[in-house]
This record gives sequence, C-alpha cells and structure tokens, in this order.
Amino acid sequence: MRKLIAVLEFVDALNDWVGRILSFGILLMFLLVLSEVIRRYFFNAPTVWGTELTQLTFGVYVILSGGYIMRWGGHVNVDILYNRLSMKAKNIIDICTFILFFLFSGMMVLYGGSLAWESISIWEHSNSAWGPPIYPVKMAIPIGAFLLLLQGTAKLIRDILTLIYGTQFASEDAGERETV
Repeated sequence: MRKLIAVLEFVDALNDWVGRILSFGILLMFLLVLSEVIRRYFFNAPTVWGTELTQLTFGVYVILSGGYIMRWGGHVNVDILYNRLSMKAKNIIDICTFILFFLFSGMMVLYGGSLAWESISIWEHSNSAWGPPIYPVKMAIPIGAFLLLLQGTAKLIRDILTLIYGTQFASEDAGERETV
C-alpha cells in the first residue's frame, strides 16, 4: 500500500512541477503581448513573430496544464446534482465515468502522438513569414495527454481506495482526509 501511495504522490508531484514551470509561460505571454502592443501602437513597428509566438506558447501552456488542473480539481464540471451527493456516491460516479475519461485521454495520446510523429518526421514549420518550427508544439499534445491520463488514473485509484477503506485518499497537499 505504501508503494501505491508513493506512486500516487509521485504523479501529483510531477504534475505540480509541470504546473510550476508552466506558470512562467503566463509571464512570457504577458511580456510578448505587452511588447507587441507597445511596438504596434507607440512605434508603429509590430513584429512578424510576436503574435505567433504568443499563440504557440499558449497552445503548449494549455495542453500541458491538463494534469495539473485535474490534480487540483480545476476542470469545469456540471455539478448541479453531483455536489449534493455523498463522498461515496461521488466516488462511484467518478469510477463509472472513468472509461469516458480514459477513452478521451487515450485517443489524445494515440492521435496526438501520431500527429507529433508526422510533424517531427518532416520537421514541420509554420507557413507564416517567420516560419517557426511547429513540431515542438505538436510534441506537447501526447505529453500533455499522458500527464492528464496519469493524473486521472491516480484519481481513479484514490476513488477505489476511498470506497474500500472509507477514508478519502487525497494527496497530503490537497486537503484533509474525510470519512465516507
């Protein structure tokens, strides 16, 4: 059991680490947009690359942050009824709906991996005047989907353990353990 908990905590720590690194991407995007606005409106000299680099940075930020957002429960949920259920009922629903999550994440890993591999094989670049490489951004798709899949699997294991033992197996940082 200790090894399983250690693996779950490793998945949490991995996604936390990725989330902390990605947080600097927001600063980078802010500086890029600010620079582009100043260049465009004050000096009438916009860059060819500013907007595209911001979009590429945002794309990587969004796809890689899925596991971190899931780890902290930040994804949007339709929870009109769900929030009124007991912890045990929530766990049962989450376990039952995991198959949909697994299919989505699995397809993102498979098809995103195929897309990334194709992009790498031709050293794909953008068709813009600047022409930056696109393959590093496309590589983020299967990586981000895999991180999301890992975190979702960790959540599934915690939900199962909660049903078995009657104690919520949340990560140490995520909050207090509750009795079901």
